[in-house]
Amino acid sequence: MSAKAAAIGIVVADLAVSVAFYEHFGLAFADPEHGHTEAALGDGLRLMLDTEESIQTFTSAWTRPFGSPRTTVCFEFETPHDVDAKFAELMDAGFHGLRGPWDAPWGQRYASVIDPDGSGVDLFAAL
Repeated sequence: MSAKAAAIGIVVADLAVSVAFYEHFGLAFADPEHGHTEAALGDGLRLMLDTEESIQTFTSAWTRPFGSPRTTVCFEFETPHDVDAKFAELMDAGFHGLRGPWDAPWGQRYASVIDPDGSGVDLFAAL
């Protein structure tokens, strides 16, 4: 029996704020319905955003995790300059950086930001 990755789900406090953050990566979200929306990532993979309230309707024991990011979504860019530009765009929009752009020893330009709910978002491009 085999399985195929179909979606990445992130629980969010404010759906509109999270949608606005991920739209910076060119994602187009469906109209929210019952505290849920999703966007195609390509190859059939989707990014799903669900509000805390919607998750609690079917998982009443769910509570917001604390501490370091538990989920990281990674976006690949064409050039190192694109990583720098996207990081600057997100900082200018008021989002939070975890680590500014740097040349990683594994051969990528890399940067890390935090989405509005504390999930990690990594940006990278081949050097």
